[in-house]
Amino acid sequence: MKKNIIIIGSRGYKYNYGGWETFVTNLVQNNKDKNYQFYIPNLTNVKEKDGEVQVIDGVISPSIFVEDQGFVTMFTFTIKATRFFFKYIKEHDIKNVVILMLGCKVGPLFPFWKRKLKKLGVKLIINPDGLEWKREKWSWWIKKCFKISERYCIKYSDYCVCDSKSIESYVKEEYKKYSPRTKFIAFGAYENRNPKKNKLVQDLFQKYNIKEEEYYLIVGRFIPENNYEVMIREFMKTNISKDLVIICNVEENQFYESLKEKTNFLQDSRIKFIGTVYDQEALLYFRKFSYAYIHGHSVGGTNPSLLEALSITNVNILFDVCYNKEVGEDSCFYFSKEDNSLMNTLYQVEKLSKKEQEEFGKKAKKRIHEAYTWKIVVSRYKSVFDLLINQK
Repeated sequence: MKKNIIIIGSRGYKYNYGGWETFVTNLVQNNKDKNYQFYIPNLTNVKEKDGEVQVIDGVISPSIFVEDQGFVTMFTFTIKATRFFFKYIKEHDIKNVVILMLGCKVGPLFPFWKRKLKKLGVKLIINPDGLEWKREKWSWWIKKCFKISERYCIKYSDYCVCDSKSIESYVKEEYKKYSPRTKFIAFGAYENRNPKKNKLVQDLFQKYNIKEEEYYLIVGRFIPENNYEVMIREFMKTNISKDLVIICNVEENQFYESLKEKTNFLQDSRIKFIGTVYDQEALLYFRKFSYAYIHGHSVGGTNPSLLEALSITNVNILFDVCYNKEVGEDSCFYFSKEDNSLMNTLYQVEKLSKKEQEEFGKKAKKRIHEAYTWKIVVSRYKSVFDLLINQK
């Protein structure tokens, strides 16, 4: 009996982009059960490719055309991809179908979609990701729309998978009148990797004069809630001789200009924005040979970038919020927005002996091994898929 799993909400299978794209690729590649058939739509900006269906590594991947509409692009893509699969399921008479929807993008459409899905015998899972309506970049009105969308998603889905225990607790409490069926399933990470210093790493190290174990590292989207201002300002207070290497999609936008004005980081030669690095081998090398990783994310669930850090970096310094603490536990250092909090933590980390650094690394890798490997993640998702498919 084939189990047909449709995953909507990422830009596609094998896309080098972000968290959801990494998730769908690894979920598929780490599932060895041949009874599963995955369907993952790919976002395309080429109109002629609209509706074209490819098979990649056994994954059925229809191309869905959407013009670049800024942040609205993914809303349009999600709607068009869902409509495509309504038609596809009916035309091909596909049974035993589960749709896994990533993120609460189009909740107000869920009541209408739910009726269609019921007729088709399809079950719907929502993974709400983080609390999108809390992000600082959104206006009050957009935040309100995200909150309403989240409510519809939880109310009209058959199951809610949360990538952090804190998000699961929030869903159960906030939406208890809907009695949501929930399960905590985190993102995953790989163990025991030994990245090589490829040409990209060599070029970047040379261009920015970076030396192994002589830099602190930040990796993440260039947005206010990732606490760039706090991390840069506090680092600049120190007299630490190491660099602060920042890998992100930095753009000279309003946030960049505001950050530049508030911190004056251009005057500190240790602060090195090196752009985005999509090459996974290169990114792993940067992580492995950093003196410590600083993680400023304050909104969302289990962050893939944090799991990557714990799997390969010895010393990790995390923003003190429930999502991060449930992952790092006692294997990490923590800081807050309070004045001098991160500065004092950095000085504490500077005093660590090599042996102490390695001990923290062992603790971090143990956390990954016990709770966050892709083997564990795939097994837990399969249990939910099987439960819904077998449910009459």
